[in-house]
Amino acid sequence: MEIYGAIEAGGTKFVCAVGNAALEIIEKVSFPTETPQKTIAAVIDYFNQYKKELKSIGVGSFGPIDVQPNSAEYGYITTTPKLDWQYVDFVGLLKRHFAIPIAWTTDVNAACYGEYISGKGQGLASVVYYTIGTGVGGGALQNGRFVEGFSHPEMGHMLVRRHSEDSFEGNCPFHKSCLEGMAAGPAIEKRVGKKGQELSSDDPFWQIEAEYLAQCAYTTTLLFSPDIIIFGGGVMQQSLLPQVHQAFAELMNGYVKTPPLENYIVQPKLGNDAGTIGCLALAKNQRNLL
Repeated sequence: MEIYGAIEAGGTKFVCAVGNAALEIIEKVSFPTETPQKTIAAVIDYFNQYKKELKSIGVGSFGPIDVQPNSAEYGYITTTPKLDWQYVDFVGLLKRHFAIPIAWTTDVNAACYGEYISGKGQGLASVVYYTIGTGVGGGALQNGRFVEGFSHPEMGHMLVRRHSEDSFEGNCPFHKSCLEGMAAGPAIEKRVGKKGQELSSDDPFWQIEAEYLAQCAYTTTLLFSPDIIIFGGGVMQQSLLPQVHQAFAELMNGYVKTPPLENYIVQPKLGNDAGTIGCLALAKNQRNLL
């Protein structure tokens, strides 16, 4: 049986999995993101047990990363705030141990691809996916290809207008009041003094959060006119979508006619498996290119 590998390299944890050609997950494990030496050693140990059957690996990594195949630093994590991981040759380290094709993209691109292949984006031409969690990241697909140029998008750092009832200055070390700086999990905790999952569903803060996510969807709509916008990540475990839909409609004010909002701004079908399935699909594609 052909086996494909998946690596979701997150800022707080790594998720490694193997799956079959039908993109069914056979086994999945996770471990904390520590130093590159310790974490990548754990990745290699995990996949060594499948070395004979493993045909390719798909990697979705926290970033920024170098995605240009002709670049001398292709496969590297680059200017990440995680200082130990700056300019780590992730793909190169894997290739020292596994002489197989390796697909390489961002973690949010991988989740976007998973939803495109097997989730809410299936059958659609244009899909945008955001993860709202420890950080905020965005990925976009157009006709099955990632939207990128000299690098991958950094949509989580789009600037947003401050909510009228929000005095928080922002948590991003680069931009303060960008989307990540205002709406990611650490920004919520710094603002209200507790983690988002500890807030009740009727806490007035969630209206502020919904406003920022609606601004994100508004900007995305005007830039890309996608078929669907998917919001995943830990913060979205709250029932935010009705508030996001309402705030989005008020912001758009009838200017652009979108698909019905319940089908347009949605949560992922695949849940926490979106990135894993996306990595498996990318690994399978990479294998098929040979």
